[in-house]
Amino acid sequence: MRVLVTGAAGRIGRAVLDVLGRESVAATALVLDDPGDLAADRVVVGDARSPEVVARAVDGVDGVVHLAAIPTPLADPPEVVFGTNTLSTFTVLDAAGRAGVRRAVIASSQAASGTAFAPQELHPAYLPVDENTPDQAADPYALSKRTDELTADMVARRYGMTVVALRYPFIGGLDDRLVEHADSLARDPALGARSLWAYLETRDAAEAAWLALGCPGEGATVVHVAAPETLVPQPTADLLRRYHPGVPLRRPLEGRVVPYDLTAAEQVLGFQARHLVVGTA
Repeated sequence: MRVLVTGAAGRIGRAVLDVLGRESVAATALVLDDPGDLAADRVVVGDARSPEVVARAVDGVDGVVHLAAIPTPLADPPEVVFGTNTLSTFTVLDAAGRAGVRRAVIASSQAASGTAFAPQELHPAYLPVDENTPDQAADPYALSKRTDELTADMVARRYGMTVVALRYPFIGGLDDRLVEHADSLARDPALGARSLWAYLETRDAAEAAWLALGCPGEGATVVHVAAPETLVPQPTADLLRRYHPGVPLRRPLEGRVVPYDLTAAEQVLGFQARHLVVGTA
């Protein structure tokens, strides 16, 4: 078995390579620049938007984990954010389908719902947010991720593939930005209101991608993945009354439970986060 990882030099990409190594799965890494220290026995250097580059990268692989993307709409022009993300996803998935690859995972985002980067304050239609919650994309990043999910639908139908779009929350390691982020939100919970105070440790993000590669059946599936509790010490119900007043609750949210429905992650992928921030979980 061989798996292609795009964006392999990034935070999640490196962790996915570690998981593939643990599972004795050969890895092809696709990166814009080779840092020289990737845990992959084959490295392809080039742009994930290039059909020629991607055709070389998918040669001989059995699965794809597509992570290459611009991660926020804050540092690049809107057309660059949307165009880069959507074209790379289409190019990678279409090339994989043409090459006979039948399993792929793409990094979507909980920001696809629209609340994270919207130019105005938005609230979910209901809580907890699940895969059917109406999206309210009002920024180029959210739109790019929704488009990526639609691309996954098309490619799955066209080529008979299984494609899982993982809606990731804030990602970080316990030894880097995650603890600092938790401290910031504890001081000012308003900073996490748009993202519903959700997070996932980098190793758990990689584990979710690995499990998604084994997702049974055909077709495209969107799955929310997150740690089971929020990053802040306040009860979730209190936070929601303050920052998302009037949003209907479809079930009680006890304690500090994250206001995302993680049922699909557990039932479809068999995934549960294991690396939790000490002091909040």
